[in-house]
Amino acid sequence: MTTFADSFDRPDSSNLGVDWAEVSGDWAILGGQLSPGSAGGTIILRLATPMATSDHFVQVTIAATTAASHGVWARGNSNVTSGYLWRNDGTEWTLFAVVGGSFTAIGSYTAAAAPGDVAKLQAIGSTITGYVNGIARVSVVDTSVTTGTNVGLRGESTSAIKYDTFSAGDVSAGATLGTAGSAETAQPLMGSKSSTLGTATEVDDAQPLTRAKTGTLGIASASEAAQELTGRKSATLPTASSTATAQPLTGSKAASLGQATETDSAQTLTGAKTHTLAPAGERDTALSLGTPEQPDEVDYAIGEPYALEGTGQPYTTWEAGQPW
Repeated sequence: MTTFADSFDRPDSSNLGVDWAEVSGDWAILGGQLSPGSAGGTIILRLATPMATSDHFVQVTIAATTAASHGVWARGNSNVTSGYLWRNDGTEWTLFAVVGGSFTAIGSYTAAAAPGDVAKLQAIGSTITGYVNGIARVSVVDTSVTTGTNVGLRGESTSAIKYDTFSAGDVSAGATLGTAGSAETAQPLMGSKSSTLGTATEVDDAQPLTRAKTGTLGIASASEAAQELTGRKSATLPTASSTATAQPLTGSKAASLGQATETDSAQTLTGAKTHTLAPAGERDTALSLGTPEQPDEVDYAIGEPYALEGTGQPYTTWEAGQPW
């Protein structure tokens, strides 16, 4: 199978390169696009290498257009005097069967070509289909041309027409391609675009929380085991939902004291005190206080003198603890 693609993204030149064969006209690359020149008349360009089979497709992006014939051809001979042509003339797309250099319209779709349109022609067996922007606009069963392996471009030589991004390739015999259901044109980006962020190469310390933000949490895609607490984490306490005011003391409370349960015991004498006594002299035996010495057993009061018998003279005053 053969496939080919060319975006024409190379320096301006009148030489398209070895991949192309200019059947007629002077084709050139200008500003990264393919130009058919401005000489007027119909000109033809084909790939230098044919497709491998007669079942293949060819397509091109029309970068700039005008009300002039231009389009793609497939299943052709070397100069497209045989094959199929899918082209626009400024008012409609028309599918032609080319036999012996004679062009016969076998289907059409009314619409002018617009810049950015992708024109595609596909031939698989007897089914010939013309597409615009991926949508099949004409599809017919035709057996006018059953063989041919050349593909290329055909149109008028005018500077108002430009082509971009050409491609072609074989399609497996018997394969049926589905019809596209719809086509959309890429819209300009009007806002922001998000994408998955890679792993951060720099780590910042967590900043203190200054405000609270709530949001619905998505389902966790992974779980982690609790880690050992290695530091301290603080959190702002929520506002108390209620407060209590201290109440004044309005009364007193009395209680009877019980008896003491603790007593002191006599302490052991831990030291001694001595006193030196004077030597004893001659003395009379001390009388016990209150003990009468006289036969008449007269009691003498302490400190009072008493008289000697028969003399009437007082005797010495008694002192307690003194010998007689």
